[in-house]
Amino acid sequence: MNAEHRSEFEAFVAARSPALFRTAMGLTGHREEAEDLLQTVLAKAYRHWRRIRDGHPEAYVRTAMYHQQVSWWRRPTRLWEISTGDLPEMGSADDAEDVALRLALRRALYRLAPKYRAVLVLRYLEDLPDDEIARILGCKPTTVRSQVARALDRLRGLLSDPETLRWKEPVHGSEAR
Repeated sequence: MNAEHRSEFEAFVAARSPALFRTAMGLTGHREEAEDLLQTVLAKAYRHWRRIRDGHPEAYVRTAMYHQQVSWWRRPTRLWEISTGDLPEMGSADDAEDVALRLALRRALYRLAPKYRAVLVLRYLEDLPDDEIARILGCKPTTVRSQVARALDRLRGLLSDPETLRWKEPVHGSEAR
């Protein structure tokens, strides 16, 4: 956008923002949501200013606000907030320990050999029986059981190692052993 168009847009925003904000407030009912709505639509209008400046830019912006608000109403993830006098119960204790454990487990899993990761994922995440895991991996059920036991031993060893708590790039292939 050239300087002339930019100054026209800035003049439009300065002149019409109060009226447009009142419309946004009427559509949303909340100051913060009205500000978000107007800012979103004005950003879109700025991108299309060359096309809309010669017509009726205020009508364009108002129509865009209506459409934007309707699309926000239709969002499936929209969370409706309800003000109450009682505060909700606080969550459990600090989740930092859980996060640290998950990160350490993830790092340890990255350091396992691919075959060990495969049997652990199929057994504990997919919850498959040994026969099905053996069919998928092309081995015997007794091999699956021994691989799971070895993988768990290796995983326990890695989790007891302080080095596992520091991030390292995932190891692939035969280097993982």
